[in-house]
Amino acid sequence: MPKSKNQIVQVDGKELTIKNLEKVLYPATGFTKGQVIDYYVKIGPVILPHLQNRPLTLKRYPNGVDAGFFYEKECPSYHPEWIETISVPSTRRAFVHFCVVNDLASLIWVVNLASLEMHTSLSYKDDVLTPTMMVFDLDPGPPADLLDCLDIAFQLKAIFDELGLEVFPKTSGGKGLHVYAPLNTKTDYDKTKSFAKAVAQLLEKKNPDKVTSNMRKDLRKGKIFVDWSQNDDHKTTVCVYSLRARERPTVSAPVTWERLQWAAKHKDTSKIVMETADILRQVEKEGDLYAPMLTLKQTLPKL
Repeated sequence: MPKSKNQIVQVDGKELTIKNLEKVLYPATGFTKGQVIDYYVKIGPVILPHLQNRPLTLKRYPNGVDAGFFYEKECPSYHPEWIETISVPSTRRAFVHFCVVNDLASLIWVVNLASLEMHTSLSYKDDVLTPTMMVFDLDPGPPADLLDCLDIAFQLKAIFDELGLEVFPKTSGGKGLHVYAPLNTKTDYDKTKSFAKAVAQLLEKKNPDKVTSNMRKDLRKGKIFVDWSQNDDHKTTVCVYSLRARERPTVSAPVTWERLQWAAKHKDTSKIVMETADILRQVEKEGDLYAPMLTLKQTLPKL
């Protein structure tokens, strides 16, 4: 990307004004807005299929990761006419008009708003009540950490192995781990949420000293909170390949089970916590490890 402060660029025939490219958004590393945009341009070919046709919540950090943020579900009224939106019924207002990022120009436009993180619905815009996937967020309560998440992730995988279903891990980009089950079949949030809750409760029953399925924060100390509640039509979760607003520009990165096993064996998470350069190298070498999320069809058994 150009290094000067403001640039007018053409992307696929669409004109964008990119502002404040030299502004530092990650003070600890000096990572600038221009570098953020450059990352999203380079990762575009693999992140866009996971963003396409999904309602997007913007998580904006206009003054960098150390200076606060705000969520923006309603697509800004000043969006260009070529930004697609979807109107979704809401309990708080009649509708929320979400942005939908279907192309590189739209991606750059939302990133230019300092929306560092991409939080997408588990559903497509044409059928917002049908999740195409189920997610478990393994969130460690200190002093538990990412290493402690690994054992629970392997137990989670074993449950789905017994059911004949595949699940795919990715880092949260922070201290936790996400495990996704692609579905891409007819279902609804009542089914996926109740199923995820039952699995979380099973893990808690098997590991009472290590796991909680209860959302209460006072119960999480030293345990892994298996968050099943994200399986809801009004929630969004961080998209694979999204940056995270941490001290360093880490990424919610897909990883293989084999790499997680290596990390657990060596008690070393350095190869699974990735920053932008790391994930770009991984994609160049291994392609999109999360591609099955888009096509693999699986049906949840009845509880």
